[in-house]
Amino acid sequence: MRNHSVRQDSLKWVWIDLDDTLIDFRANSRIALRLLYEKMALSRFYACCDDWIDAYEKNNKSLWDRYNRAEITKDFLRIERMRAVIADAWQGGSDDLVNLSWEMDRVYLALLAEQKTLVEGAREMLDYLRGRKYNIGVLSNGFSQVQHLKIASAGLTGKIDLVILSDDIGVNKPDRRIYDYAMEKAGCPDPEAHVMIGDNPDTDIAGAVAAGWGAIYFNRGKAGAPVMHEQFVEIGSLSSVISLL
Repeated sequence: MRNHSVRQDSLKWVWIDLDDTLIDFRANSRIALRLLYEKMALSRFYACCDDWIDAYEKNNKSLWDRYNRAEITKDFLRIERMRAVIADAWQGGSDDLVNLSWEMDRVYLALLAEQKTLVEGAREMLDYLRGRKYNIGVLSNGFSQVQHLKIASAGLTGKIDLVILSDDIGVNKPDRRIYDYAMEKAGCPDPEAHVMIGDNPDTDIAGAVAAGWGAIYFNRGKAGAPVMHEQFVEIGSLSSVISLL
């Protein structure tokens, strides 16, 4: 954080990224992808479910990187993450491929929204922050139709005061406009009253720093005590938030 410290005297809002910071997106997504593989008979394209998941995840990551840079639209991402990984094995017409890709995406998001696995320490961190009387917000680049359902499925609705989604305003992290919008919705215009916790240094942390917020980079699984960098703190587990805040 600024000056290697958390401005606890002025801190009022703790903002947390949703996927792979609070909710274990990777684990939940893989469950949903396995269910999708069975439900939509994807063995006709991939004889091994693990191969299907590997191909999807590689393609999906590339598309999300482009989406976060505002290079592609949400609709392009949603259809292309499915279409691209089955196109080589597809033997029907292009319209049918598009229709199938949309159906796969719809079913996948529905299955994903039902999963409940949290990142280790997430619930305890939220309870601690609530006990310290901080306001808790979620700031996510995820899709509106599924993020609220994921929060509800994971039993987190009552632990979060405000949810800000890029999908609702057409601006993705790290664009500082979404951070400014979050401050406006929170009714708290002082950047030093806000801190962002997230697992993506290029979106969560870069955007928070640009907006003048404090920033905690959740480098999941990194061993050791929190590391103080010039503009942010790096942690390896969510339990470290308790010692920082």
